[in-house]
Amino acid sequence: MIGTKGTLKHFRTHIHNVPILFCPVCQRVDIHYLVENEYEILAEFAHGDGASEVDFQEYVEHDESSLLENCVNHESEDPMDVVHNQIDMALDLLSFAKQIEDTEWQFVLKKRLGMLNSRRNKLRQRRTSV
Repeated sequence: MIGTKGTLKHFRTHIHNVPILFCPVCQRVDIHYLVENEYEILAEFAHGDGASEVDFQEYVEHDESSLLENCVNHESEDPMDVVHNQIDMALDLLSFAKQIEDTEWQFVLKKRLGMLNSRRNKLRQRRTSV
């Protein structure tokens, strides 16, 4: 998961600068667990007030460094480095899954590696075509 900030939509309200975790493989987006409660409260109040846009940072104070310390990668990193890091971790996990003979986990990790490889190839293509 990559730590970043993003805009989320809660009914008709767009909430900007929300700390999120993003998976470059499955495209999943999660609100950072350290601010989930604050997000829910702000989203409900903003929706109740009929606000169309709200900036999370204006209403919620949080320590930026503590939000990103558990993230494996960060948005500011080179995308190719992120993909290589994700591949390395998946290979390490696959090795462990083989050791404990967890075939289901091996299947999931092989699927993840295939997706990461495809992403890496797309990044390489973009770099060579520029």
